[in-house]
Amino acid sequence: MPQAQSGDTVSVHYSGRLSDGTVFDSSEGREPLTFVVGSGQVIPGFDQGVVGMSPGDTRTIDIPAHQAYGAYQDGLSVQVDRSQFPDGVTPEVGQQFEVGQLDGSSVIVTVTEVSPTSVTLDANHPLAGEDLTFDIELIDVQQGANRA
Repeated sequence: MPQAQSGDTVSVHYSGRLSDGTVFDSSEGREPLTFVVGSGQVIPGFDQGVVGMSPGDTRTIDIPAHQAYGAYQDGLSVQVDRSQFPDGVTPEVGQQFEVGQLDGSSVIVTVTEVSPTSVTLDANHPLAGEDLTFDIELIDVQQGANRA
C-alpha cells in the first residue's frame, strides 16, 4: 500500500482543535482536503504530519505555533482613526476587511477593538500563536511524478 511522501497528492479528512479542545475547523460533512505533500499548500506541521501514512491510516498530530501560523506579532496590530473608514461603514469587533498596501498587494485584517475615536486592526492570522492538534484520516494517495 502506498505511503504518502513529498510530491504525492493526498486526500484527508481532518478535525483541528486548539489546546483547550475547541474545534476550529473540520472536513466533517465536506469533501476531503486534497493537497500536494511538500508544496506549501497547507501549514508545515500538517504537511509533515501526513508523510508515511497509507490510505485508511488515522493519526493525531500536535503542531506547535511555529509549524502552524507562526508566533503572534504585535507589530501587525495597528490603531487607526475611525475617520479612515468610508461613510456608512461601522466597524465591529470580529469584522474582517481587505486593506490595500502601497505595493499593490492586499492584506486581510480583523477588527479587534473599537472606540469612539479609533479602531484596532490586526493583520495576524486568527490562529497565530496557537498550538494546534489535528486528527487526520488519510483517504487517498496519488503518487507524484518523482515516484515510480
